Amino acid sequence: FKHVFITNTICNLNLTGTAGKFGAGYTFPLYLFDKKIKSNSGLQLSVYEDSLVYGGKEIKQESTIIEAPQFAYQNLAYRPNLSQKIVRAIEKSLGIPFIIQEYKTSNNEFGEVDLLDYIYAVLHSPTYREKYKEFLKIDFPRVPYPCKDVACNVFTFWQLVKLGGELRQIHLLESPIVEKYITQYPIDGNNEVNKPRDVETLHAASVRVYINETQYFDNVPEVAWNFYIGGYQPAQKWLKDRKDRILEMDDVLHYQKIIVALTETDRIMKEIDKIHIE
Repeated sequence: FKHVFITNTICNLNLTGTAGKFGAGYTFPLYLFDKKIKSNSGLQLSVYEDSLVYGGKEIKQESTIIEAPQFAYQNLAYRPNLSQKIVRAIEKSLGIPFIIQEYKTSNNEFGEVDLLDYIYAVLHSPTYREKYKEFLKIDFPRVPYPCKDVACNVFTFWQLVKLGGELRQIHLLESPIVEKYITQYPIDGNNEVNKPRDVETLHAASVRVYINETQYFDNVPEVAWNFYIGGYQPAQKWLKDRKDRILEMDDVLHYQKIIVALTETDRIMKEIDKIHIE
C-alpha cells in the first residue's frame, strides 16, 4: 500500500504508479453528480437510495433543493459520496451531527470534507502503514473510527482533520505555504533540461539538482528529492519527464512549489505519527 493521493482533476489510472509494476489505481470521488430535475418548485436534486441526513433532518424530495457549489457545472447537482450507515456510526462515535460542508458553521458538527481530511491523515500515518502492512498488501485500507473514549474522540478527530486538511491543500498546491520557496534557481541560461539526474550533494540535508551543464535548483532538501508518492519520486520524475524541453518561468516556479510540497508532506506525516490511531 503506497497509492494514496488527491486530485481535483480527471486522472489516469497510473497516477501513482505504473499498472504493470505497482497495480492500477482506484479513484474514490468525494461527490457524486446527477442531472438536476426540473419541477414546478424549481430545480431539485434527485433522490438516492442511500441518501444522507443533512444536519440531522431527513431530506424529502420536495424540499431537496441544494444550490450547486462553485466547482460544479451549472446543470449538475451533487451529493457526498458517503454511506449513510457509516456516517451515522461516526455521528454516534463523535457525539456531534453530520451536516453538508456548505452549511457547516462550527466544530460542533462535521461535514464530508472533514471526513476526507480525517481519512487522508490516517492513510498518511507511517505507524498505521507499518502496523497494518500485511493487511494492506492484500486489500483496501480500512480506516478506523475515532477512538471510543468520548474525550479523546473529538479531540483526536479534529487533530487529524487539521493535519489531513493541510496535506490536502498542499498536495493540490492550493496552500499559500507552497509559494514560500525554499530553493533557488540562480543561474541564467537556456533552461533546457538535459541532465535531470545530475545531483551534487551540498551537505547532509540538501542537494543541488542540475538540469544542464550550468543551471540548477539549489538547496533542494534531500528528503524532497528522494520522497516517494506511490511508485514515483515526484521531484525526480517531473524533471525526467521534461528531458530535452525548455522550462518556462512558470515551470521553474511550479517545480519549486513541488519541492515545498514534498518537504511539508514529510513534516506533516511526522506530526500525524504523534497522534494515536487505533
